[in-house]
Amino acid sequence: MTEARGSAAPPSRHTPGTPCWVSLMVHGPAATQEFYGSLFGWEFAPGPQQLGPYVRALLGGQEVAGIGQLPPDRQLPVAWTPYLASDDIDLTAESVRLCGGTVGVGPLDAGDAGRLVIGSDPSGAVFGVWQAAAHLGTSVAGVPGTPAWHELLTVETVSVAKFYETVFGCEGEPVGSAGLDYVTLHAGGRPVAGLHGVGHALPRDRGPHWMTYFEVADVTASARLVTDLGGHVLHPPHDSAHGRVATVADPEGARFSLIENPH
Repeated sequence: MTEARGSAAPPSRHTPGTPCWVSLMVHGPAATQEFYGSLFGWEFAPGPQQLGPYVRALLGGQEVAGIGQLPPDRQLPVAWTPYLASDDIDLTAESVRLCGGTVGVGPLDAGDAGRLVIGSDPSGAVFGVWQAAAHLGTSVAGVPGTPAWHELLTVETVSVAKFYETVFGCEGEPVGSAGLDYVTLHAGGRPVAGLHGVGHALPRDRGPHWMTYFEVADVTASARLVTDLGGHVLHPPHDSAHGRVATVADPEGARFSLIENPH
């Protein structure tokens, strides 16, 4: 992970390539809302229903993330998915295909909120694309309970970095550290996401995937609460160069990380 920069007032419209929203599709949305409501203090309000039942998580009345229900006949992984901003989602979808990725859903209208695509990069990691209309995306950052950083865990970064650079116009900046395969993606002149090549250390049951870091006030207490709420601690709290972190999973198995003081 590289530096995660929070802001109490994100820009009104996100620069293309910037993660602007994060969404989770689950089998039991009621239990999932109870878990994250207890963990992060989220409240919930109805959102667009184009992909089935869907709610937006609110923190202090401001939108943070989305939780939807998986169709019962679809065996899809339960995972947090970041949505990268686009000003022209049809062009972005075509670029995804031309650059070796796939488009699984969309472009699809989400009412008057905007348009979306769900796709995967050439390594198979799933991500979303969002072209904002009425709904600009996450409207609060830099406080506990909000996304602080998004990081792609993949085998190697060279080819996948070229994909995100070409499709979204991001600039990739390798981290100059011996033995570390890490590229920071920049959009609008600031770091917005990371690509971490971990080789054979990639979990066999997951393959390449995006990881969302949520800010918390106390990682140790939050990790303990995850367990109390029926989730699991995958990597216990430990200190890093960017704050104290832990990797956990919710009761349905969706993995995410907790980070303390990421600024």
